[in-house]
Amino acid sequence: MPITIGSNIAALRSLRSLKTASDSLGKAYERLSSGQRINHASDDAAGLVIADGLRADSRLAGQAVRNVNDGISMISIMNGALQAQKEVLFRMSELAEQGANGTQTNSQRNSLPN
Repeated sequence: MPITIGSNIAALRSLRSLKTASDSLGKAYERLSSGQRINHASDDAAGLVIADGLRADSRLAGQAVRNVNDGISMISIMNGALQAQKEVLFRMSELAEQGANGTQTNSQRNSLPN
């Protein structure tokens, strides 16, 4: 009984189609599990460059917002300090006006708070 070696073309085509479908399914599962359309540079190189640029812009915008918030906080602190200085100066003005009043005696002027 002679042994012949042959190729089953139909089986090889089916095997190749099965492998392609399996690879596509694996990529689909990977995208679903990560929630991203591009997981590797080989998926879409141009899209990856654009996505990286957008991520960098997003981080930059986030840092800009934090910087603005820090500036607002600093201005608020300065505003509080200036408000306190204004109150002190106003009180000093009141006391100076009371001390400059010609109707008070020296002992009354000396009893004014310093």
